[in-house]
Amino acid sequence: MRKKIVLIFISAIVTLALASLAISASTGRLAKDDLFRQVQLFSDSLAIIQAEYVDEAKPKDLIYGALKGMLSSLDPHSQFMDPDTYNELKVETEGQFGGLGIEITIKDSLLTVVTPIEDTPAWKAGVKSGDRIVKIENELTREMTLGDAVKKMRGKPGEAVNITVLRESEKKILEFKIVRDIIKIKDIKEAKILEEGIGYIRLVEFSEKTVKDINVALENLSKDGMSAFILDLRNNPGGLLDVAVKVAERFIQNGKLIVYTKGRRPTQNLEFLSRSTHPILNLPMAVLINEGSASGSEIVAGSLQDYKRAIIVGTKSFGKGSVQTVIPLSDGSALRLTTSKYFTPSGKVIHGNGVKPDIVVEAGEVKLSKAEDLKALQPQEIFEEVEKKEKVASEEKEPDYKTDNQLIRAVDILKAIRIYKDIKN
Repeated sequence: MRKKIVLIFISAIVTLALASLAISASTGRLAKDDLFRQVQLFSDSLAIIQAEYVDEAKPKDLIYGALKGMLSSLDPHSQFMDPDTYNELKVETEGQFGGLGIEITIKDSLLTVVTPIEDTPAWKAGVKSGDRIVKIENELTREMTLGDAVKKMRGKPGEAVNITVLRESEKKILEFKIVRDIIKIKDIKEAKILEEGIGYIRLVEFSEKTVKDINVALENLSKDGMSAFILDLRNNPGGLLDVAVKVAERFIQNGKLIVYTKGRRPTQNLEFLSRSTHPILNLPMAVLINEGSASGSEIVAGSLQDYKRAIIVGTKSFGKGSVQTVIPLSDGSALRLTTSKYFTPSGKVIHGNGVKPDIVVEAGEVKLSKAEDLKALQPQEIFEEVEKKEKVASEEKEPDYKTDNQLIRAVDILKAIRIYKDIKN
């Protein structure tokens, strides 16, 4: 029986190998011979494990384990997903799920936070972009795949998850106990006029409804007298590629290249052009990015930078510029396979490099001192002022944008552009 099972899997593997050869016949005779030798090595190992391992191993477990190892050896973003993991991925794309609210990847062989999603448990707990997750529930993440890490952090809302992170910027090991919640993603967090006609939109993800939402927001800002614009992509981990393209094309001339992808196969070489019939071309514009801006955010920032359509302000973006294709398999599992990489219109590689801002501005909070105002008050008035501020804080009033160092600089830059244009005219 054992030999029969081995022969069945060997036959399946050889069939798969022959199919692969039919697809890539152009690789030549030597490549074919080498593939057959490696398949033979795999089948021999499988037979030995089936015959000699101390406990009887289920064929499905062996094949799944082999596929997981094979995909994880390619790059941090390629992954074999068993049926449960694949179903979780489909749940995630529906826009809400139970979890902590962090986007993760593997960078420099370490499980790394791309960004915490705003207003989620992880965000509120103080998790930051760039944190290295070294333990989940006291289990080291050294050998953990992305899929395994996601599975451990997702679960029933209301239950706590303990994670340990290394924050390299502060040289600290930090412990977090975070209670899972239903993660609902709202793509536009803010859309308003800041001052003197400078419009502001904070976009936190590229989802199916982003294009409609941003068009409505831009229209409303225009009605409110917008004469300059800031697009805030900080801590935006990306999302849908076609949506990122549609956001970028709102500000780029029709027919211009926004991003292109290159892979090994001609079908993976794609160009995405602006198809906007009424792009916004004359509005002075700044884009805010940081180390939490990834994927779709980098496509938008990179294209606007290449065409000198906007001034990019902040710190270098994350550098996640590869395309993953999900390929379902017959038993309900799937392959998540990196099939191509993104390039900006001028040919810059996003993956591993990120987008470098035109003007580097480090993050920081500007403290607005009220000391002089308080000195002029009488003791009882001081207590009344403190109580008033505490009441405002308890009502969770929206924070003053003037405490945001990067945003202040973007506002100043747009003001300077307007002054320069007035002088020139």
